[in-house]
Amino acid sequence: MAYADTELARAPAAQPPGWDGEPRGEPGVHGVPRSRKWDAVGTADVPGLEGDEKHFVVLGDRSVVAEAGENDEKLQPLVETLQTRLAPPYRVEAVRRGETRWAVAGVRIATVEAPGLRGDVAELVASREGKTLHVDGRPSFGSAPALERVGEAAGPEYVVRAKRLQGDLWEVDASPL
Repeated sequence: MAYADTELARAPAAQPPGWDGEPRGEPGVHGVPRSRKWDAVGTADVPGLEGDEKHFVVLGDRSVVAEAGENDEKLQPLVETLQTRLAPPYRVEAVRRGETRWAVAGVRIATVEAPGLRGDVAELVASREGKTLHVDGRPSFGSAPALERVGEAAGPEYVVRAKRLQGDLWEVDASPL
């Protein structure tokens, strides 16, 4: 048993870093793994679809909100790729991988109706000092009750970021402070 312990102590992975800080030995698996970016992925063959990337949102009623004003019917094959794997609403990114082949990935999102909220991008911060609302990068003196409800679910102090999808429907993300 003493021989095995001696051999292990001389193994490259057990040696301390060199004088120059360079690690010695064999690398190991360590650290915190990256979180998943996508909830579902797949591929689709879509002839006639132009461009190299598509970005859009699939809403609860399965309607599509395309960011570049794309025709919804042309995007349906991409939507069908994820529809059995992911319940809406979700954000989709599709990238061309060949003449007709597309890699399709989707991530779940939260949405909320926020009537009366103007602008395209909003950020609501609630802290001990109070609440501040910025709309399109500018301070707003109004309120956003729908965003407040989303934030309060995250905790007493929070940040809610929102992006208008269409009409009064907003994509929201809340984080506790």
